[in-house]
Amino acid sequence: MAAHEIDYRLYGDDMQFVEIELDPEESVIAEAGSLMMMEESIAMETIFGDGSNAGGGLMGKLFGAGKRLLTGESLFMTVFTNEGRGKKHVCFAAPYPGKIIPMDLSRLGGKVVCQKEAFLCAAKGVSVGIDFQKKLGTGFFGGEGFIMQKLEGDGLAFIHAGGTIYERQLNPGEQLRIDTGCLVAMTREVEYDIQFVGGIKTALFGGEGLFFATLRGPGRVWIQSLPFSRLASRVFAAAGGKKKDEGSVLGGLGNLFER
Repeated sequence: MAAHEIDYRLYGDDMQFVEIELDPEESVIAEAGSLMMMEESIAMETIFGDGSNAGGGLMGKLFGAGKRLLTGESLFMTVFTNEGRGKKHVCFAAPYPGKIIPMDLSRLGGKVVCQKEAFLCAAKGVSVGIDFQKKLGTGFFGGEGFIMQKLEGDGLAFIHAGGTIYERQLNPGEQLRIDTGCLVAMTREVEYDIQFVGGIKTALFGGEGLFFATLRGPGRVWIQSLPFSRLASRVFAAAGGKKKDEGSVLGGLGNLFER
């Protein structure tokens, strides 16, 4: 199924939202709860899965919904369709401070792998599924779990991430090690694995966690400076009045040595 050709405009800096322009009968799919506002003549419909397999019958719809369930997302998505005569607009907002990243899948090899919960919205026809990591180490220690999301198709998709977004082009054979929570997305060519940081002192007292996400080119990767999990842990620690040594095996035990 060819994706609908939508136009868009981004607003804001650290608290962004995206405005999607829909021609008559064009549609966009979005995560539940991401809607900010929409103009008249735009109809909302809740569907199983992402709607990319609408012609696959009941089993196809159930399979699409099941894929989303495995990623921890809702079984349902919302489709917004322009049922009017002229161009109409619908807006979607990011759920926390950061950036919205437009992905033109037709220019990215037809597939992007991203962390779960990163997806915001996409042109109807883009498939939102799961991407199984082949190595067990990736699943157990990858930070984002054994399953990551994949966006496939030839249309526009939008993902969001926290803080500042850094896009890096990896040359063939070039390797980059990233904190597991900071990895946002990568193109299909990039090899992804998990690597132990090495060294007992580093593992116990480094405060940076035990594992890196190791990426090997060629391909493009997107990295976030402030993962939501890190932001949430700092807010929680501040609310509780306790210091948290993020990523350290000792964790809160380090506070025992404070006065």
